[in-house]
Amino acid sequence: MLLRYFYDDKLAHASYLVGCQKTGEAIVIDPSRHLEPYVQAAKAEGVTIVAATETHIHADFVSGVRELGVAHKAKLYLSDEGGADWKYQYADSLNHQFLRDGDRFTVGNLLFEVMHTPGHTPESISFLLTDRGGNADRPIGIFTGDFVFAGDIGRPDLLEKAAGVKGASDSGARAMFKSLSKFKQLPDYLQVWPAHGAGSACGKALGAVPSSTVGYEKLFNWAMSYTDEEEFVQALLDGQPEPPKYFAVMKRVNKEGPALLEDLFSVTEIASLEEIKKLLGAEQIVDTRNAQEFAQGHVEGTLNIPWNKSFANWAGWIIDYDRPLYLLTSPDQLDQILRALRSVGIDNVAGYIEFGKVLSSGAFSHESYAEVTPLEIAKDVESGNVHVIDVRSLSEWKEGHIPNAQHIMLGTLPRRLDEIPKDKPILMQCRSGARSAIAASILQANGFKQVLNLGGGFLQWQRDGLVHV
Repeated sequence: MLLRYFYDDKLAHASYLVGCQKTGEAIVIDPSRHLEPYVQAAKAEGVTIVAATETHIHADFVSGVRELGVAHKAKLYLSDEGGADWKYQYADSLNHQFLRDGDRFTVGNLLFEVMHTPGHTPESISFLLTDRGGNADRPIGIFTGDFVFAGDIGRPDLLEKAAGVKGASDSGARAMFKSLSKFKQLPDYLQVWPAHGAGSACGKALGAVPSSTVGYEKLFNWAMSYTDEEEFVQALLDGQPEPPKYFAVMKRVNKEGPALLEDLFSVTEIASLEEIKKLLGAEQIVDTRNAQEFAQGHVEGTLNIPWNKSFANWAGWIIDYDRPLYLLTSPDQLDQILRALRSVGIDNVAGYIEFGKVLSSGAFSHESYAEVTPLEIAKDVESGNVHVIDVRSLSEWKEGHIPNAQHIMLGTLPRRLDEIPKDKPILMQCRSGARSAIAASILQANGFKQVLNLGGGFLQWQRDGLVHV
């Protein structure tokens, strides 16, 4: 048996290539939209991808299952659980098999047994894998998707918070309790292969290790210790992070069937200064430089989402999917940036503008914002001369914050601008200064000109011994 692990650290997403070396056939489990890593690995290992599957309709990235079905003629194994609202609408046009609890299918000499594990989502399934090519008569492991992670379990509140399905949080938590009772009956030796690691918003306390075992999770996963359903439901729902805004979009896209990559338009440079002038102020333009460079000088009306590990997540939160997007970036980064955007379904990228062409030109209005230290600004904060906005998560806010600060989590900021006073300077603040820099760019692009960023964030505020509650 062949097992290859793939991890996208920008989305904390894990996927797997599982192959039977005797027959030369392989399946991809929970694939990302970009297939090159799987195709290259399969070629290197001498196997052919003949099938694809996923544990549920994902909400945090664009699935590559449809792409594999069309581009590689892979047979798709898809959940038929969860009711009418959770059916794959694109499946009928492709070679597929719908799966329910207890079903089995094979890829070469590999046997996959389906276990319905609702809770995170109604249609969620897990796959027990037995390597019959190695004469095994019992499973070696289980692909759990977003059901059981290393150290955590899937959150049940996304359908209610992100998609507006009333009552789904409670019903999902109760379904999860029942699913975990099935998990606890599995043999301790089984390996656990989840679809996410630390940093994913699909849980609240995911571990950073790539895999675990059933026995280890029974011993140390916080969720396994509960025997009372009511206590479990309360503990599971408490402290869940804010679901990214784009989760509802991803759920719809993956259910209906994402666009094929070959059908997307190529992204060309906007080279004309006159054309660039027309875009400024009328379209959403994202500057991908680091926060320090952006703060020192940038074109009025542009947003700053630095090109780094968190780019795709914050792009999904902040960018309006219904409007064309233009990138202010360097050509050598364009392909990687497009890949990250398309991984969260931001396909409507209408063009890019080269940094140097705009920043060196005197044809555009520029602005900047200052970064201040806690000691420099503390007296103004205390006197109320400066209004503080804390853009951290709710759980961070509850652990401690600057007195009189206003809490507006970064991802929700574009929709809450009318809550912010305009008669005094605004100090943006997060844990270390990175998220608040993005927030400062959002405010400036929307007409708030007295914007400051707290260098070092709340951590530096604490280190300096300043008052917090």
